[in-house]
Amino acid sequence: MKMSHVGIMVGDMGQAVEFYTKALGLEIVMDNSPVVEERETAIGRMCIAVFGEGFKGFNIAHLVTEDGVGFELFEMKDREERHQVDFNKIGIFHFCLQTSDFEGVIERVEQYGGKARMDVMRYHPENDDKPYKMVYLEDPFGNLFELYSHTYKETYSSEYS
Repeated sequence: MKMSHVGIMVGDMGQAVEFYTKALGLEIVMDNSPVVEERETAIGRMCIAVFGEGFKGFNIAHLVTEDGVGFELFEMKDREERHQVDFNKIGIFHFCLQTSDFEGVIERVEQYGGKARMDVMRYHPENDDKPYKMVYLEDPFGNLFELYSHTYKETYSSEYS
């Protein structure tokens, strides 16, 4: 199994594309494009099935990480703002990115309207041979994401303990 993409709801597509490309370094595959409610195409029928009748359209952009994982950004035309994370909701509550420019990414996140949700932490503070760091961040729209300094496998595997 390989990860293909994640879909993220945003409040302003222009700001979102700027944040995800300039702060996080993602590449644009398809820039901001409008999607309208229609039944003539497979995409139109799929959108009605997912979003329901009367979804009023949305803007979409497709971005990609350095290792090929896609990020679909959605800006719905008819929505309510969401600024609080609902931890009672079942489902995905964050995604995680890994970078070799850990501090630089945190600075750019704040520069482009995001914020740190906590202080940077080390997974193994007692072991200087394992400087694995993490932090939870937020995009300008309240979407929570985690940032790792090392790979998932390095961080958790007993092979690296």
